[in-house]
Amino acid sequence: MGIIKKLKSKTVFLDTAPLIYYIEENRNYSSILNKLFLANSKGEFLFQTSVITLLEVLVLPMRENEQQLVEEYQNILCNSPSIEIIDLTIDIAIKAASLRAKYGLKTPDSIQVATALNASSEFFLTNDIRLKAISEIEILILDEIIKE
Repeated sequence: MGIIKKLKSKTVFLDTAPLIYYIEENRNYSSILNKLFLANSKGEFLFQTSVITLLEVLVLPMRENEQQLVEEYQNILCNSPSIEIIDLTIDIAIKAASLRAKYGLKTPDSIQVATALNASSEFFLTNDIRLKAISEIEILILDEIIKE
């Protein structure tokens, strides 16, 4: 598979949507995400993400009182040896403000991208086509990966 080879020995920032698609087994993305998460678990590349991802994925399961899903998200993000979760820092906040000013991003998106840049991620995996405008990091769009 081309994408797995491309990511070999790299760091990939994991945006919120791909994680939700993976955990909730979205049929449109299951095949590619299962392959990516398997390769990640084998140590072929490192996923990085931010505490913002944790915040975003927990809202709906908490609202709907789905404790098992809450625990599943927490387990994968907080206990996986192949996923590094990164805290928000002052440097990230300043970089996020700069990205928000430059690209007109929403605050959570700017924090996600700033975190990826601060952590020296080499790729940013998302399904948000609007993020393709960002030139500071290579944006990987799930819908585009599927078409390849």
